[in-house]
Amino acid sequence: MENDISNIEPIELWKIFYEITQIPRPSKHEAKITTFIKDFGISLGLETTVDNVGNVIIKKPPSIGMENKKGIILQGHIDMVPQKCLESNHEFEKDPIKPIIDGGWIKADCTTLGADNGIGIAAAMAILQSKNISHGPIEAFFTIDEETDMTGANGLESDVLDGKILLNLDTEEEGSLFVGSAGGSSFKAIFNYSKKTAEKESIAFELKVSGLLGGHSGADIHLNRANAIKILSQILWIAFSNCNIDINSINGGSAANVIPREASAIITIKKEEFSKFKELFDKLNKDIIAKFPDEANLNIKYETCDIPKYVLDNETKWGLLSSLCFCPNGVIAMSENIANLVETSNNLAIVETFNNQVIVECLIRSSVDSARIVVENLLKNIFILSKGDTKIYGEYPGWDPNLDSQILEIMKSTYFEKFGKVPEVKAIHAGLECGVLGGKYPDLDMISFGPTIKDAHTPQEKVNIKSVQKFWELLIETLKNAPIQK
Repeated sequence: MENDISNIEPIELWKIFYEITQIPRPSKHEAKITTFIKDFGISLGLETTVDNVGNVIIKKPPSIGMENKKGIILQGHIDMVPQKCLESNHEFEKDPIKPIIDGGWIKADCTTLGADNGIGIAAAMAILQSKNISHGPIEAFFTIDEETDMTGANGLESDVLDGKILLNLDTEEEGSLFVGSAGGSSFKAIFNYSKKTAEKESIAFELKVSGLLGGHSGADIHLNRANAIKILSQILWIAFSNCNIDINSINGGSAANVIPREASAIITIKKEEFSKFKELFDKLNKDIIAKFPDEANLNIKYETCDIPKYVLDNETKWGLLSSLCFCPNGVIAMSENIANLVETSNNLAIVETFNNQVIVECLIRSSVDSARIVVENLLKNIFILSKGDTKIYGEYPGWDPNLDSQILEIMKSTYFEKFGKVPEVKAIHAGLECGVLGGKYPDLDMISFGPTIKDAHTPQEKVNIKSVQKFWELLIETLKNAPIQK
């Protein structure tokens, strides 16, 4: 059949990945994929458990002659980020993903593909299923809800896993071995507003920002990709500073770990000031488009609409617009120790209006805890001064590099022997579960690696076919070359 990815090499991995794409699994809705993986383990006659938060653990005994190898944990997350094109009718909680072969890549039909982390999950399941791959004791550990709150990793008990080495299969750059990642926290501000009756003689219109690339708020935050909420709030702030505008609602973004691709606001303006607004808008539009040359589909427009019954009260309007406009967004600091690595960032991720409230959410990342705390306090001060109620929650630790890692040396030499070059050893600004898991199992020797995935957390997500083959071969050889227990 056309676009039949189950016939691509390695067939054992791609067949399972295709099955995974047919099971809805957005974050917080993993029941079906949990059942699928649990039943898979039971069907193989392997020890299979689901813990109290919903993680699945499947244990496979060692191959004959490999009993003296250290136990290896193959770890990945079963949820995916649900993002789609504006024109898509896809419903992530019930519809399967439609994979498409596009040259040397696999993508999806106008949605995220879920290669993050579906390829890693498929690889672990293929190892469990295989009868001819040599390995020591294996534990496949499948976590829930990594993309939002790391619920699975945080909820893991500290006496469940037996392995001494953890291979996290959740990074997106083949040829690199990752040994560290950033920690992070979530920020929320709530504005409780009073309704003010909109002026009947005003002009109402919806201001929209759309067509942006978006992307992963950790892996892509340094790429000068535009943030739709930031663009919208800057236009609104300048309009507010120069014209008499009111706001009925403002909405944008869909997930904390996604750079917002769309945002919109319904505003009103006095008729006599509309020409001034139009002049300001035309200039701002040109300036913003020039600032983001890589955003080829950036579209900023306004369309007239019916005058709403209510608008935000003046105090809330001022506080909301000023805090959104001056909220830091993007890269805040680069690492002083590792070249080209982002140390600290903030993603102005979500703004939504409902039930007499406007809610703003951000995701802060940093490899330095003190720097993260500085940004947390900066956000709190900005929003508190603007009369918002603030909250910091969901803190998770970073993963400190261990350059003396035994499995790192084995994988470096294995990669060189297999592919003729030395892999790069890196840290990543995105958050990985390794930081949380290392806190619960401090003696774990951990590495993260994976195939090449581009534009994760966007409808343009794609995975490179050749890189999956190399990822698979490296995984198999690493299992064969695992160190011996002492």
